Formats: sequence, C-alpha cells, structure tokens
Amino acid sequence: MKRRGGIGVFMQTRIAGVAFGLGLAFLAAYQQFKLPVVLPVLLADYGYDRTLAGGFMSIYALFGLVLSIPLGRAIQRHGAALLILLALALMVVGNVVALLVPESGWLMLTSRGLEGIAFAVLAIGGAALANANASQRSLPLVAGLMATWIPVGQLTATVLAPVAIAAASWRMLWYVGIGATTLFFVWTVINRASGRIALAPRTGGGGKPAGSTDITARERRALMTTAVLFMLWSGQYFAYMTWLPQYLVEVHGLAVTQAQWGYAIPVTLVLIMCIVTGLLLQRGLALGKLLAGALVIQAAVWWLLPFTGGGAGGIASLVVYGTAAGVVPTCLFAMPSVILGRGHDTARAFGIVMTGRNMGVLIGPVLVAQAFKMTGTWDLAAPIFGTVTTLCLAAAILLARQIRR
Repeated sequence: MKRRGGIGVFMQTRIAGVAFGLGLAFLAAYQQFKLPVVLPVLLADYGYDRTLAGGFMSIYALFGLVLSIPLGRAIQRHGAALLILLALALMVVGNVVALLVPESGWLMLTSRGLEGIAFAVLAIGGAALANANASQRSLPLVAGLMATWIPVGQLTATVLAPVAIAAASWRMLWYVGIGATTLFFVWTVINRASGRIALAPRTGGGGKPAGSTDITARERRALMTTAVLFMLWSGQYFAYMTWLPQYLVEVHGLAVTQAQWGYAIPVTLVLIMCIVTGLLLQRGLALGKLLAGALVIQAAVWWLLPFTGGGAGGIASLVVYGTAAGVVPTCLFAMPSVILGRGHDTARAFGIVMTGRNMGVLIGPVLVAQAFKMTGTWDLAAPIFGTVTTLCLAAAILLARQIRR
C-alpha cells in the first residue's frame, strides 16, 4: 500500500539534498532580515537617512533583479556548486565590511550590496536544489517548506536580536551570520566532493539538462504573470516587514524589544501557514482558490487598518495578516512546477519568478520610507498596501485563467 501524507512522500526524495537547498535559502533570508530587527538601534546610533536605510533592504532586490534570470540559466546548464561557494565567500566579505564601517551609511549600503549579490545566488540555487532533490509527489510540500525561508530567517533574527541588544551589540547578529555562512561553505565543499546530493542537472544533448524542454510561449506568459504577482505582493510584504518595528516604536510607543515581539506575531503565523498550505496543495486543494482567498483577506486587513488601530484591534490585524500572508508565497513557489508540469528542470522558471519578487522588494521599502518623509506620518501606508494587494488579487485571477487554459 502506498503511504500518504507529509512524511511518506519523502521516501523517494533525497532528504539531505532538500535540507541543503532549504538551508541555503534560510541562511540568505537571515542575512537579509538581520537588519530590520535592529534598525531602530542603528538609526539612533548612526542617524542614517530614512530613504537610505530603506535601501539597505532594497539593494538586495536590485542585484536579485539583475542577476536572477542569468543565474537561473547558469544553474540549469552548469550546476550550482561553484556559484554557491563564491556566493558564500562574498557573503562573509559583506558582513565584515558592515562590522568595520557601520558609521558610514554609504559603506553600509555597499556591504548590503555585496550580501545582496550572494543572496541572489543562494535564493535561486536553494530553490532549484530543493526541487531537484524532491520526488514529483513531494513537490507541493517542498514548495510549502521553501516558502518558509523568509519567515525562518526573520524569526531567527528576531529571537537573537534581544540578546544582542541586551549585550549592547547589534554586531552579534553579523557574527552569527559569518559563522553560519562559513559552516555552509564547508557543507557545500563536502557535498561537492561526495556527490550524494544533486548539485548539477543531468545533461543530455547540447548541454541541456536531461529530460528538459524549452519553455513554451504559453508557459512563459504564465510565469511572467506569476512574476508580476510576486512583485506586487513582495513589495507590500517587505515594506511592511522592514518598517514594522520602527512603526511600533514610533506610533504605539513600544520599547525596541517589545516591538520585536510584535514583529514576530505575523512572521510566526506566516511560517506555520506556509507548511499548512503545502500540505493542503499536496492533498489536492485548488491552488487558485487558496491564492485568491488569501489575497482577499490581506486586502481587507489593509483597507480596515485605519479602523483597527492599536490595542486588541491591532493585534487581531497582525494575526489575520500573518495567517493569510503564509498562503501566498507557498502558492507562488509552487507555480513553476504547476506551470511547467515537470518538477526538476525549473531553475530557469525560478529565475523569472524571482525577478518579479526582487523588483517588489526593491521598490516596497523605499516607497514607504519616501511616503513617510513626504507626510511625516505613517498614514499613507494602509492605502498604498491596500491598493497593491487589490492589484495582486486581479493578477491572481488572471493567472488562474492562464493555468486552466
């Protein structure tokens, strides 16, 4: 009898390979999100311009935007091992630059840029390797696990931040990043030498991966729609997650540590719902309905934010937002396999989809920072986010029609 459920599907899956791909993505997310949880401290200590501080997050997306498609092609044709090793080394260099010259906003931005180049490699490589080492039946669950990469990175940084602040050193988060990156460098070298994990595609004729076919025009259109949807959704999500701690400090008068735990509420729910959504997709629940329903709820949260305010209403909005926000990335990470109808040759598809995601991350945090500078308040955030998530819903409806065709 065939085993069913989340654990049984891994019987034909290289678990170590999936774990390695997910681990690379988790590391990349931690490196990006180690900054927002201590951003109030950095702003107080070094007085960075707010738009420049928004750029500390957005520059990750700038390099992801430029590099995602070329990286997807390179990994598809030549494998990921060498690129991952180079990216991990570059990540360490970026962390060291920040530790040496934190008082210079522009050098801090340069440091984040070096990390952002490495992030682009680890994001594409991690997603492609997790898929390459998964069986066809386990792909929906792997998509759910892959979608947890951002909340896992966020929560790790959130848990460590109070310890760092209590020790009067935001630098601890950077030291942890250097240590974890070094461990992954060693793990990559071991995996490359042992050959037990798929780090490169099986090549067929003409240097293409065995069994792969060219992406058709119809598939490309659906992938482009997915990329646009990911751009819109990521823009509001990353803007929200970048500035939420600062918003809680300034508007609701919380201490920095209290704001970090408020920040953790939606992040924890996102993580849980990513896994739940992966299990639901594996059991055959309609992807389009899940995606559209989640976006309706998120849009409602933003349009109602002026009325929910702080207190119990504010906490409730954080809970509802986090619950709905966990569904969307799982659906989007599942899209390459759903659209292409094949599981293991998706590096190029992830390159297209991640380009959209990175464009949203680039624009979102800076847009909200600029709106704050223009008005001196956070009042524009809710209508901006409400409009964007409503556009996400329209894009999701279009995508569902494209997939049905």
